[in-house]
Amino acid sequence: MDAWVRFSAQSQARERLCRAAQYACSLVGHALQKHGASPELQKQIRQLEGHLSLGRKLLRLGNSADALESAKRAVHLSDVVLRFCITVSHLNRALYFACDNVLWAGKSGLAPRVDQEKWAQRSFRYYLFSLIMNLSRDAYEIRLLMEQESSACSRRLKGSGGGVPGGIETAGPGSPGTPGGGLPQLAVKLQLRVLLLARVLRGHPPLLLDVVRNACDLFIPLDKLGLWRCGPGIVGLCGLVSSILSILTLICPWLRLKP
Repeated sequence: MDAWVRFSAQSQARERLCRAAQYACSLVGHALQKHGASPELQKQIRQLEGHLSLGRKLLRLGNSADALESAKRAVHLSDVVLRFCITVSHLNRALYFACDNVLWAGKSGLAPRVDQEKWAQRSFRYYLFSLIMNLSRDAYEIRLLMEQESSACSRRLKGSGGGVPGGIETAGPGSPGTPGGGLPQLAVKLQLRVLLLARVLRGHPPLLLDVVRNACDLFIPLDKLGLWRCGPGIVGLCGLVSSILSILTLICPWLRLKP
């Protein structure tokens, strides 16, 4: 298993470059079709996209072992929520890669009797579950950081002898002279929460990149499974953005969300 893990790690960069090129072809193909390009050119772009997809599947052989190894490490995390989200995500990734390997065998002619549509649907279902777990983990980490930031702001205000900024809670909705004051207060509180969220994400670039990457990836299985038809243009754009962010985390390892 260790040998497979090392092999998989070495092929990550090439696989992500192929992924970026594949979704770029999907985006270009959609643009060409929309602007009435020649059928021959559209066919060549589709063929290139298909070759890149098959090449990616070849590079991902053995990635199931890597995902299982990551799940094994995640089981020992002390935080229960993180342990659950990360472990389940890696297990779904392992199943996704296993289905992907079966698809590669079918498309390469090694197993011509493989029902490619059925295995593709299975693959995208596991991919979708993995992304849902990733986004749940991101939401949990954002909530923890927002609570920490809010507590730190409260301590700073108490230390400086200040009150609640802007007098947000100086009067309740039923106070005299403030008819209907509940709605403006709710709007102010919501604005403060949004500002706090922006501050947290700005101060934690790895978390911001992970949220954007997972959100972009989410459109791909949703479209392929027919749960939300986005169209090849949106899928290509989201896949390209996600791939570029993944490559960025390889170039700058400090941008990778840990654990």
